[in-house]
Amino acid sequence: MIFDPSFYKGKRVFITGHTGFKGSWLCRILVGAGADVTGYSLPAPTEPNLFALASVQKGMTSVMGDIRAEKDLRTAFEQARPEIVFHLAAQPLVRESYRNPVDTYAVNVMGTVHLLECIRTAQAPVRSVVIITTDKVYWNQEWPWGYRENDPLDGYDPYSNSKSCSELVTHSYKNSFFADGRVAVSTARAGNVIGGGDFANDRIIPDCVRAAWSREPLVLRNPDSIRPYQHVLEPLFAYLMIAWRQYEDGAYAGCYNVGPDERDCVTTGRLADLFCREWGAELHWECRRESAAPHEANFLKLDCSKLKSVFGWKPRWHIEEAVAHTVEWTRVWMAGGDIPAEMDRQIKLYWEGEE
Repeated sequence: MIFDPSFYKGKRVFITGHTGFKGSWLCRILVGAGADVTGYSLPAPTEPNLFALASVQKGMTSVMGDIRAEKDLRTAFEQARPEIVFHLAAQPLVRESYRNPVDTYAVNVMGTVHLLECIRTAQAPVRSVVIITTDKVYWNQEWPWGYRENDPLDGYDPYSNSKSCSELVTHSYKNSFFADGRVAVSTARAGNVIGGGDFANDRIIPDCVRAAWSREPLVLRNPDSIRPYQHVLEPLFAYLMIAWRQYEDGAYAGCYNVGPDERDCVTTGRLADLFCREWGAELHWECRRESAAPHEANFLKLDCSKLKSVFGWKPRWHIEEAVAHTVEWTRVWMAGGDIPAEMDRQIKLYWEGEE
């Protein structure tokens, strides 16, 4: 069982970055499971955004605040008195990190420090913490095999490197302050996620959606780059599983890759082909390479053997299903349909499909 909904009923859960794409889906799952959810985040960074479209704030406590503002974060944290913490707040874009490296490090490194300080000094004991990082934390040598959790960390660009730093910060706090086992802390390194409600810049699926909306060709910068794509519900249910299991047994705390099966590590061009096929003949893509584009990895793959062997976890939706569900959500949005109901339908479909 990857996730026991009854476990979260009545549990006090604190989520940073709850207004983002992944955070909005996570809140929807936890509120549906009966958790007492508090979110702390800046307002959603895009317009439109999933947080507003799905009225995610209903049924939870939503606090607008900056992870860099330690006093504000501490106030919200102490009022929430959480038992379980999910840290998703981040500056998550590679190209933005080249434009604003200082802010990227301030959010991704010092934001993690501020949260861990709240946990360390909390009046009410925290039991379980999951820090979300990325598959890009590894020193990427463009190997044809997947990176394992014991491979060296050293992201190239400011975003990737800042997430590597946040892993090191978390490891230091675990050794220095949580070695007695009173708080179980894990980091989760997820691959690229897709799904309904992502409107970020410089991401392939939002670009697909914008092209479908405008009825213009989809433009790809690098159709040959390979990434481990997965539907957003895959890593979220994995995070929930890790938090639950380490809450009950601190021996499960550690670092975990969360990615798709090897068959779902596909090129950007292949992903665009799948979206265009699902959408219909009126959508197609074309390549426009940038001559002076900042460095981005061409090949990246995760080895998720640890997560599978420790928890018996496995991905449920392959890339074709992930794209199909993304298109379904997008069509509901474009038609002015019931977005919360569509999210709940997909969450139920994912959960009830468990073997």
